Amino acid sequence: MDRKVAIVTAASAGIGKAIAQELAADHELVVMSRSDAISDVARELGACAVRGDVRSGDDLDRLVTTALDRYGRVDAVAINTGHPPKGKLLDLTEDDWRAGYDLVLSSVMSLVKLVTPVFVRQGTGSVVAVASYAARTPEPTMPVSSVFRSALQAWIKLYATEYGPAGVRANTILPGYIATHPQDPARVATIPAGRYGHPAEIGKLAAFLLSDGAGFVSGQAILADGGMVTAI
Repeated sequence: MDRKVAIVTAASAGIGKAIAQELAADHELVVMSRSDAISDVARELGACAVRGDVRSGDDLDRLVTTALDRYGRVDAVAINTGHPPKGKLLDLTEDDWRAGYDLVLSSVMSLVKLVTPVFVRQGTGSVVAVASYAARTPEPTMPVSSVFRSALQAWIKLYATEYGPAGVRANTILPGYIATHPQDPARVATIPAGRYGHPAEIGKLAAFLLSDGAGFVSGQAILADGGMVTAI
């Protein structure tokens, strides 16, 4: 089979859908979401849809098994998730923190663990995990996201280091404010680009990082925030 095979999670809308749209041109796709809309996305892109939740080990296993049964390989994995609970730092409950861990960090570790033997056997494979600018600059309005997306960035770096000799690459994207919701003028004023980002811009970045053109890029956490984060 000439075309590579990609898995994309949370692909029914927003950034996940944008990534799937970019990859569809030169990949066979297996896309997953909890939403019924994933079937429509799959039809639109000629992809294979799996209805499931990234927090479920059984659903992730079914996702990878579907890709292997259908195509015999997996070359690229783009891991996108929803948003964990928000709230003031000390008002958040243990359940809130546990939910954030399950959604943001554990889901990535679980899916990567499933595809790594495939990557190693093939001698090639690439992962992109979508995190947040808050991994670089913790955001008081979203403590759970800040903590676990920072941990995700570190985990991906460690993974890229350990499995790089096996031909595996892994990177993290740190989006700023993306126009999946109405733009807040006060927030826009803090962004040098003067606007929110477009989901397609994150999709194009993810597609590049998963491509052979980024073959020497691994273990990186790349901001896509319109210049908002100023810390180096």
